[in-house]
Amino acid sequence: MKKVLIINGGQNFGHSGGKYNDTIAENTLETLKKIGNIEVKTTQISEGFDKDEEVKKFVWADFIIYHTPIWWFQLPNGFKKYIDEVFTAGHAKGIYMSDGRKAENPEINYGTGGMLGGRKYMVTTSWNAPETAFTLPGEFFNETSVDNGPLFGFHRMNAFVSLEKMESFHFHDVEKNANIERDMKLYREHLEHVFEKELKPHLV
Repeated sequence: MKKVLIINGGQNFGHSGGKYNDTIAENTLETLKKIGNIEVKTTQISEGFDKDEEVKKFVWADFIIYHTPIWWFQLPNGFKKYIDEVFTAGHAKGIYMSDGRKAENPEINYGTGGMLGGRKYMVTTSWNAPETAFTLPGEFFNETSVDNGPLFGFHRMNAFVSLEKMESFHFHDVEKNANIERDMKLYREHLEHVFEKELKPHLV
């Protein structure tokens, strides 16, 4: 049985109530139950957390699924605080040992000191921005994808602790033109595809 940690980074702040990411997390849990052969633990960051217990969850998990809105092109403040506190608490306790460099040659091997090797992660993001803001010439993100642009640092952070990336899923235009039924259907199909591919060698 494979173990999955679901981390919901949605929060109530300003005009955001965090409900959209709650819906995404609920769909994740339902889909994983449907797939079967999976044990799940969850973290709702907005409800508070014990950083040492969260470290144990990362070490326990085979897969981590992050759900986050994007505020001002970055992670929301509660999620960033979670990462800062939990990953720091995980030093030499299963998340990372060092930055990977050796004193005799400090110019190479940066980012190779992670301790979560063999585990994988996936991230979903939710945006006010339409998908075309990332894909059309002359639009805001200069034809740079979410993963290669705003999430570049997030993906390198996970690589730093030796997590391997699975295919992301991004929800666009969720404030002005949300179609929750359609988008959740597409997301569930994505999740089924990703996890059935990951679990296929282990299914009996």
